[in-house]
Amino acid sequence: MTEATTLPLRNPRTGQSDGELPITAAADVAALGAGLRVAQLGWAERSIEERCARLNALADALVARRDGFLDALLADTGRWHESQIEVDGTVGAIRRWAQQAAACLLEKPAQQEAIPFIQSQQTWVPYAVVGVISPWNFPLMLTLIDAVPALAAGCSILAKPSEVTSRFVPLLRDALEEAGLGEVFKLVTGAGATGQAVIEASDQICFTGSVATGRKVGEACARRFIPASLELGGKDPALVLSDANIENAARALAWGSFVNGGQSCMSIERVYVEASVADAFITALVKEAAALELAWPDPKRGQIGPVIAASQVELVRGQLADAKAKGARALTGGELIDHGGIWCPPTVLVDVTDEMAVVADESFASVLPVMVVADEAEAIARANNTEFGLSAAVFTQSPERAQRVARQLQAGGISINDACLTGMVQTAEKQSFKLSGMGGSRMGTASIRRFVRARALLINTGSASPWWFPAA
Repeated sequence: MTEATTLPLRNPRTGQSDGELPITAAADVAALGAGLRVAQLGWAERSIEERCARLNALADALVARRDGFLDALLADTGRWHESQIEVDGTVGAIRRWAQQAAACLLEKPAQQEAIPFIQSQQTWVPYAVVGVISPWNFPLMLTLIDAVPALAAGCSILAKPSEVTSRFVPLLRDALEEAGLGEVFKLVTGAGATGQAVIEASDQICFTGSVATGRKVGEACARRFIPASLELGGKDPALVLSDANIENAARALAWGSFVNGGQSCMSIERVYVEASVADAFITALVKEAAALELAWPDPKRGQIGPVIAASQVELVRGQLADAKAKGARALTGGELIDHGGIWCPPTVLVDVTDEMAVVADESFASVLPVMVVADEAEAIARANNTEFGLSAAVFTQSPERAQRVARQLQAGGISINDACLTGMVQTAEKQSFKLSGMGGSRMGTASIRRFVRARALLINTGSASPWWFPAA
């Protein structure tokens, strides 16, 4: 049987396939990796200032192609407003790294050690080929979020975006060539087999995606003895405490749960609200959710885009059915809507229990279960009762209480009196807890250190060491 050479491209707004994605053969991936390994030697020899100048050129090239990227992202994701944020945010991130990378990797002069005649100097050695395997929810941004600092550090890049959302790849290739980065940044396309080939051709892997696939990627990297930076799923909780600003909490959580149709690892997917303010909060949240509109038929109007990946449709439908069968009530939404593509309207669920799949498992949809708790201690305990630990949110008007509660939550990034700030603030370091990932922070200036190995130069300044054998 002849192996397929293309995959169908599906438009999530229509549900129809309207294009073909070439599959990069494993042998071709290997050849690209070998070429990158050679090109990286010259790239790493360039000064970091010159490398960062190329990054600024890449940002300029993306700006020049902004309309094309927006069209490609709209065709693949079905959403418009978030695509604008994605393109512009990606450009901003590139420029930030171009400005900050040199200071992050500054090599200091040799320093004196405790031994009088010994000095040491810290140097950085970039990995030759960094493989990036990125997801479908923010395809451009999450292809470049690790690649850009790795380039600044002196690495070359072998990237495979999700096969669900790869229409932007030709445009990005053109932008890379224009910026003088085409020799050290190669893009390949395909499904799981192509991703496996990327792992085999790389010296380090950055993967963003599901826990199930991330586990396979981690195991494959372990077999090759190469580091893996894994950013995986979440089931992020929000705690609305008795002294919260209810209106602000409702607005923040409507956005934090329903933006991008809930298709973000940082989306709020559970709310625990203290009983004394539960009725007021639920009323305010329902008002906010009911005011949101589907971005259909015009993608530039309305706030809620379609379910991007076809594989998610039955998962979400199953979670909603399971919740209703076990007694949950939908105060808004509650049923998927078929417009050719599938939409999940903003759904607020109440009478929800912990054994329901919509509470235990990642939804990746605009579905928000709300659970009433007796007190702060119960809210913290139930928020932590999960295998995930990506991020969370706390709402209270007491700074002291906010600190106390946030420090007890088992997650890497805690928004206080807001939601999903981990997607807005790129400078604060955080790591994923539990099954939400492993590896160093991809945020903050120190995140660039993931792409270099530390090498120490230990220098004897001219004395005979007393631990040597006696002179012959």
